[in-house]
Amino acid sequence: MAEILDVTGADDPRLSDYTRLRDVELRKSLEAERGLFLAEGEKVIRRAIAAGYPVRSVLTTPRRLAGLADVLDPLEAPVYVVSDEIVEGIAGFPVHRGALASLARVALPTPLDLLARPGVRRVLVLEDLVDHGNVGSIFRCAAALGVDAVILSPRCADPLYRRAVKVSMGAVFAIPYARMTEWYNGLAELRSAGFQTLALTPDQSAAPIGKLDLGPRAALLLGSEGDGLSSRWLHEADQNVCIPMSATAMDLGVDSLNVVAAAAIACHALMRP
Repeated sequence: MAEILDVTGADDPRLSDYTRLRDVELRKSLEAERGLFLAEGEKVIRRAIAAGYPVRSVLTTPRRLAGLADVLDPLEAPVYVVSDEIVEGIAGFPVHRGALASLARVALPTPLDLLARPGVRRVLVLEDLVDHGNVGSIFRCAAALGVDAVILSPRCADPLYRRAVKVSMGAVFAIPYARMTEWYNGLAELRSAGFQTLALTPDQSAAPIGKLDLGPRAALLLGSEGDGLSSRWLHEADQNVCIPMSATAMDLGVDSLNVVAAAAIACHALMRP
């Protein structure tokens, strides 16, 4: 049973997992060093626990405690109960959802191990997306549309960073993912696992993704927020694909979509029967 502890000071060392949540570089260092990540809000905390991530501790306010009682009671982890003011003092901003949980990370599978799992037929591959909100949104799209897995390039943003988890509404716990150790020959691993690689580009001379004959296993490649896919991956992919833009949009100079909108449309095409 969880131990419920009242804490009266923001400087209590037991709360150090939750400190300065807006300091991105500090959080990256701290979370990597301690092997943890944070979940914010009752719904996301429930999804993280249901996905099997071990709980280090929970930080909540008195008014949120009762709503979490059923999920907290079985935990063998401390639950720190503090005032709204103390939560804000620790985090550096108002935590409107009133609850945070610190959870231990688990070892990721290798890309080849993940791709070899039964039923993994449609995957997304994210190359160097650095915005945590975009990564979280793409995981949410993938979960909503039935994508089987996500592969990340070495420099891609962390799906378990707090903002990515929050924006995804916990979808990062629902979609299995792996991270490449090497970018240069990253697509070779996909091919060795029998995947057709599709590089999404705004180039309207590429094949419309909604009209493409897809093989039994297909991987959709999405590039970084500013530059899109690297020239190497565009060249190495089996097929370059695009989302057709209307003539009116092109006349207005709108020749592409942001990466999250493009991901949603492309995932819908990727998952068609």
